[in-house]
Amino acid sequence: MNVNITLAEPADIPALAGLLAMLFEQEYDFNPDRTRQERAIALLLQEPEHAWIWVARADSVPVGMISLQSVISTAEGGKSLWLEDWIVHPACRGRGIGGRLLRYAIEQARARGFRRISLLTDRDNLSAQGRYAEQGFKPSAMLPMRLLLPEDPTKM
Repeated sequence: MNVNITLAEPADIPALAGLLAMLFEQEYDFNPDRTRQERAIALLLQEPEHAWIWVARADSVPVGMISLQSVISTAEGGKSLWLEDWIVHPACRGRGIGGRLLRYAIEQARARGFRRISLLTDRDNLSAQGRYAEQGFKPSAMLPMRLLLPEDPTKM
């Protein structure tokens, strides 16, 4: 299987939303909503200076993705990244694609001068935690908290 990694394009939105549906089906805090996922992907693609979605393509078909978004970290005194999504299609797992995506994203972050990459993972997803640890990620003592605000369609 010939796999390459490229930036996402608008034509990838349906396939990436499908990958996100698979990801969100295995997470406790989120539910798949194709309309929301497609809207979010489109918004990310409109921010090429602040957000990136890299796609693993097998023979030009998207089989995996990883997305990062930039923030300014006062703690780090510079640019930081939030790793929002990382998924490989279940039929393509076990072939090193996920590891390649994660390493590629880390390389891109270094090349762009980012100081830190942060992420959330389910507490019981030991497999993902192990994959992150292999690349140097460490658990944080901080507790994630979330406030959901009602959607205002006029702000979309």
